[in-house]
Amino acid sequence: MVVDKAKFEQAVNKIKRQKSNERDAEKKRLKAVEKRASDAKKRRVQEQARIKKLEKQRKQKEQEKIKADKAAKSSKAKAAKAEKVRKQKEQEKQVAEKAAAAARSKRLKEEADARKAEDLRLKKIAERKRQEIAAKEQAIQDAMLAEQMADEMATRNKARNQQVMTEVQRYSALITQRINQYMITDRSTMADKSCRLTITLAPSGFVIDVKVGQGNKVVCDAANIAIGKAGTLPVSKDPDVFKEMREIAVTVEPKF
Repeated sequence: MVVDKAKFEQAVNKIKRQKSNERDAEKKRLKAVEKRASDAKKRRVQEQARIKKLEKQRKQKEQEKIKADKAAKSSKAKAAKAEKVRKQKEQEKQVAEKAAAAARSKRLKEEADARKAEDLRLKKIAERKRQEIAAKEQAIQDAMLAEQMADEMATRNKARNQQVMTEVQRYSALITQRINQYMITDRSTMADKSCRLTITLAPSGFVIDVKVGQGNKVVCDAANIAIGKAGTLPVSKDPDVFKEMREIAVTVEPKF
């Protein structure tokens, strides 16, 4: 094939122009991007400067407000202090007047109390004398009454003791009788023999303990056995009588 040299060169030149145009366009785009970045940076710097200025103004206004508040507070404190001084003086005046009134009232009360105390002292002296006389009379009467009561009590105690001892003797006889009822006797070994026993009793009549004293052993053994068979012995329901017979001594003599 035969290539037209002119056309070939024309095509080459066209491609070169296109590439040159593309490079120029890219340079313009990059320049535009750089310009936008630079503009943004400037705006950012300007905005920071504006914010800094606004912050400075805000702080300045805040300081001014603090100063104003401090001045107002100082003025208010001075007014409050003046009012406090005024009230304190008023209170001091009231306290002084109250103290004077209290002192006057106290003096009057002390005078009245002194008069009352003197009256009371004289009354106490008179009452003490009256009580001394009454006490002497009462002591005489109490001594007489105590003597009468002691005599009467002694008489009653004597009568009661006699009654109790009589009851104890009666129950002693009943106990001896009960033992004899249950005792097995033998004339050949027990005739004219006896045994002394000391018996400890419960309030129910139950035999707590038996102590053998002097006497015939055969009679004592038989009496011990008889007490065991009886189980309980007669006791008084009267506390005074039972107190005396809680531990009672009896003499057992077999009866034929």
